[in-house]
Amino acid sequence: MAKLIVLLISTILLPFHTSATTYIVGDNSGWDISTDLESWPNDKTFMVGDTLLFQYSSSHSVSEVTKKNYEGCNMTEVLQSNSNGNTSYPLTRVGDRYFVCGNKLHCLGGMKLHVNVEANQKVAAAAAPASAPQAQPGGDLPPPSKTNSPTNSSFTSFPSMNYIVGAIFGLLVWLFRVM
Repeated sequence: MAKLIVLLISTILLPFHTSATTYIVGDNSGWDISTDLESWPNDKTFMVGDTLLFQYSSSHSVSEVTKKNYEGCNMTEVLQSNSNGNTSYPLTRVGDRYFVCGNKLHCLGGMKLHVNVEANQKVAAAAAPASAPQAQPGGDLPPPSKTNSPTNSSFTSFPSMNYIVGAIFGLLVWLFRVM
């Protein structure tokens, strides 16, 4: 009976198990005026489900802004803003995302970041019905690669899944003790 339960739970959770990448913005230099933030994203492919982690000192902040505000370092209409020194932005949708330092002089000095977020085919395939047609790769483009030794985390696209999995495994341990 317990083996049947484990098999059933594994079958249910398998489609939701995806890998996501956490990128530390600026790598070892972090979110700082001395970091080359314009070229930092060039060798990276950002996917829905990934996370940008901004690490910075108290003299900085990070704000997500529109393209227009990014180009002019305009801080009057920010989408989100943080100044805690360790800020994560989950990449939850396809498209361009724009980030700036809240200090306008720092932004004008290049402390701003633009990333293009692509669809995560693994998440899309896991969420699609079994009968839905799947996109076929095309062209001569090489497969995307992610560098800078990012960290992988499971179930990132479904944050509450960590709690569900923990509860299920706790239930399984209890079942094995009872049987």
